[in-house]
Amino acid sequence: MSISLARKHELLQQYQRKDGDTGSPEVQIALLSERITNLTEHLSHHQKDFHSRRGLLVMVGQRRSLLDYLKRTDVARYNQVIERLGLRR
Repeated sequence: MSISLARKHELLQQYQRKDGDTGSPEVQIALLSERITNLTEHLSHHQKDFHSRRGLLVMVGQRRSLLDYLKRTDVARYNQVIERLGLRR
């Protein structure tokens, strides 16, 4: 359910704004999206795993908050992240 180290480095390379950037909203949103995708796949096989389902809802809320922040501060970056990740909205 967690992200492999190699996949995490791939995402960092794709979404970082400068070298060593791990905290920008784009990177955080990309990492959360990857974790959400993995957890959604897990829940499709384990329907009764309610503890993980709650964790999924928390992650979705956190990603939504980051997206709202990005939309408030820089709409162009928000649209770019939405398009690159293929998120609705």
